[in-house]
Amino acid sequence: MATVPMIEALGAQCGTMLAVSLHATRDDLRYKLVPLNRKYPIERLIAACRDYPGASNARRMTFEYVMLKGINDTPAEARALVRLLKGLPAKINLIPFNPWPGSPYECSDWATIERFSDIVFAAGYASPVRTPRGRDILAACGQLKSETEKVRARARLMAEEG
Repeated sequence: MATVPMIEALGAQCGTMLAVSLHATRDDLRYKLVPLNRKYPIERLIAACRDYPGASNARRMTFEYVMLKGINDTPAEARALVRLLKGLPAKINLIPFNPWPGSPYECSDWATIERFSDIVFAAGYASPVRTPRGRDILAACGQLKSETEKVRARARLMAEEG
């Protein structure tokens, strides 16, 4: 099975620690959240991670996992994540989702995030929860792009109206 070639090249040429935007444990969901998953499905991605040069407990890879209310935040999903990453020297950064006006997603509530983190931690993985900053002014991770696109669209509309 071919893996993800640039991950292998990165490890061989640069020797950097690896960070992966995972966000889901199933291809059907990850296709929606991370469109690149269509080219490199989870099985191939995890295989590339397992083969990553230099990975060890001292040089753990990081998996980013955004917490989406009712989408990927259940205890069953936490256990699936642990199964998926079993044996990999890794930590999982749990990221509270930063909503923006019109977003189809909501952030998981704090108790849900903590329960998810507890399951992952009990399995032996560090699972820090990123502290959200800038939400109130739509300047948090994921919000700036949305606001910039709205400004560009508004400018285009004004130019067309003229």
